[in-house]
Amino acid sequence: MGECGMKFDRTKNALRNIIFGLLQRIYQLIVPFAMRTAMIYWLGVEYLGLDGLFISVLSVLNLAELGVGSAMVYSMYKPVAEDDRTTICALMKLYKIYYRVIGLVVLVGGLILCPFIPKLISDELPAGMNVYILFLLNLGATVLSYWLFAYKNSILQAYQRADVVSKVTMVVNTIRYAAQFVILFFQHDYYMYLIVTLVSQAGINIATAVVAEKIYPHLKPEGSIPDEQKKVINGRIRDLFTSKIGSVIVNSVDTIVVSAFLGLTVLAVYQNYYYIITALLSIVNILIFSCISGIGNSIITETKEKNFADLKTFTFIISGMACFCTTCLLTIYQPFMKLWVKKEELMFAYPAVICFSVYFFIVEVNTLLNAYKDAAGIWHEDRFRPLVTAIVNLCLNLIMVQFWGIYGILLSTVLSMLLVGMPWLLKNLFSTIFEKQMLGQYLIPLGKYIGATGAVVVVSICICTLLRPSGIAAIVVNALISGGITLIVFYLLFRKSEEFKRAIGIIDRVTRGKFKLNKRIK
Repeated sequence: MGECGMKFDRTKNALRNIIFGLLQRIYQLIVPFAMRTAMIYWLGVEYLGLDGLFISVLSVLNLAELGVGSAMVYSMYKPVAEDDRTTICALMKLYKIYYRVIGLVVLVGGLILCPFIPKLISDELPAGMNVYILFLLNLGATVLSYWLFAYKNSILQAYQRADVVSKVTMVVNTIRYAAQFVILFFQHDYYMYLIVTLVSQAGINIATAVVAEKIYPHLKPEGSIPDEQKKVINGRIRDLFTSKIGSVIVNSVDTIVVSAFLGLTVLAVYQNYYYIITALLSIVNILIFSCISGIGNSIITETKEKNFADLKTFTFIISGMACFCTTCLLTIYQPFMKLWVKKEELMFAYPAVICFSVYFFIVEVNTLLNAYKDAAGIWHEDRFRPLVTAIVNLCLNLIMVQFWGIYGILLSTVLSMLLVGMPWLLKNLFSTIFEKQMLGQYLIPLGKYIGATGAVVVVSICICTLLRPSGIAAIVVNALISGGITLIVFYLLFRKSEEFKRAIGIIDRVTRGKFKLNKRIK
């Protein structure tokens, strides 16, 4: 019998998701890094720029997704908790229909956009490359991701079985990267490289669907849901649309603006730095994303005070992790890039490192807050914030790139999030999920964590500057210093706080395999 007949164990599933999610993220950090390195040395840095440009353009086309995935998974939380298979199956069928339409919209939109792709590139393409064929291959991979059993993912996400997707993705991508490595080494053929990407995307979808069918054999896309419930779901999707627009603009417009104004080489350098940021974010965010379903359940079943205490505890944990990572970025970013790309012209100056590091810290805290927003399903109340933040970011991008180049683009993203996005998100959270008067109780410790991070950064940089290690030693020594100073400062400043005690309790239970989000810590 499938897992759908068993009691929904969010404790076990959250821990399992964290473990396999971490393995997948480490895998996705090391192997794609090796592939980027291979492209730099065997194809040329411009190809990395092309890769990044296509990903960003397709992210814009993915607006057609409209937040369907988040809305549908959220709609499944209650029937999953109640083991209401009839409703789950009906939601699967609706999800299947929606994703078929979305794939068609993305395909048509991509074909319409195709003639304008060369306008987004300010310099010459690599010799012998046809930008239209390259774009269509990338478009094909995206369309297949929607058409081939995408609705099966909803079941795995609703039952907190993201570990299944992690396992399947790792296996298929191992085959993909091996094939692409051989192609780059022996043939230097970028077309074949993209064809393998397209085939592997199809493989991931099909394999995931097969495994999901095996785990949940009784769940089929059949039946229908009441019109009233469908209206509620469609309403959530409409609310998520503005959020989707905002996220896409913030995450993709920087890449497009760099390509259009500064060229593919600068874009490739920018993306090398950004790759490190996203790799770190993906690892740290495993804790957050693995617990979203549990957070949603806790918001429904627990008191506001209990959920607020959880939020403060998670904020302490995430702030400590963000502090360590931010300090590492500031101390080992440049030594690492020098070892990696080996050319000064493929590196930015240190002010760019500062901008990337500040961006990382802000995004990390913002991700936690967004996780609570998504878990609580307050997309309607939050529907305009991401869009306004994105518009501010776009306007600042177009203005500041004219005067400060890449630094203007980095600063515009930081400023739009810090001055518009986060304050607005906090207001929405503390006027819906929590009480308004709790906001001050949250901002005070958050301010302390930011101050502690500043202290850690200053002390770590001073020590690293005095020691002046070089090469690989610089990476190892500076990382150890950053980690040691982070632990010392956070322990000395916060060891008596309730958040510290709760965090230690959570970490202790995780290490013993007994993590429970909703268990009170005395």
